[in-house]
Amino acid sequence: MRRRKRLDENMPLMEHISALRKVLLFAAYGIVLGTVVGWIYSDPVYRFLANPVLQIGTVDFITTTPMEPIMVKLKVSLVVGVVLALPIIFWQIWSFVLPALKQNEKKYLYMIVPSSLILFVAGLAFAFFFVIPIGLKFLLFAGGAAVDSTPLLTKSSYLTFIIRFILTFGLVFQLPVVLLLLIRIGVITPASLAKKRKYAFFGIVVVTMLISPTPDIMTQSLMVLPTYLLYEVSIWLGYIVVRNREKTLQG
Repeated sequence: MRRRKRLDENMPLMEHISALRKVLLFAAYGIVLGTVVGWIYSDPVYRFLANPVLQIGTVDFITTTPMEPIMVKLKVSLVVGVVLALPIIFWQIWSFVLPALKQNEKKYLYMIVPSSLILFVAGLAFAFFFVIPIGLKFLLFAGGAAVDSTPLLTKSSYLTFIIRFILTFGLVFQLPVVLLLLIRIGVITPASLAKKRKYAFFGIVVVTMLISPTPDIMTQSLMVLPTYLLYEVSIWLGYIVVRNREKTLQG
């Protein structure tokens, strides 16, 4: 990877702005190119995203405006474009940030970025393959016995719902990265996290209620449980981080 000249406090402001402009420009080129590819494959991508609904079998998709089909296709193309452009975006961000970091700071970044990406993808997969199929059945049919009805979903509203849903879980799964980083720099300790389990659980419940894409208890429960599990995993990994840090200091 070609690295830019080291960015430091002595570097002129205009050179910082010029370097940042190149980062944003190349990222934009990547998104545009990815969106073109996304346009070609937008129909199968939407079918994949709609699979949780199609598996139910009794829910129909509808369009309510003449512009809705083309707008949905554009939105799917843009989402695919961003996903395909992520390697370019990450490469540009790294090439901008890395020269300004010290060697020990680079070491943290090398660990944080891959871990964050893996957890983000894990959150997306957990939401799409596990939570959404359960949540949709509950949301669409809870109380449906009162009168006979046929659930109908617009293609646009479903796309917005599922993107918001899986992104929320992707962000929630960043919890271990945040906690371990705070432990590594000494802001918090694993022991303090362990002592505050009750408060942490209460906080997770409150935050989940605020950021949950749906207001139903079932979906919120499916978000609370893995989030708290990640909190416990963070404590366990935190002890390992502290132990390794102490060995490094002693060495």
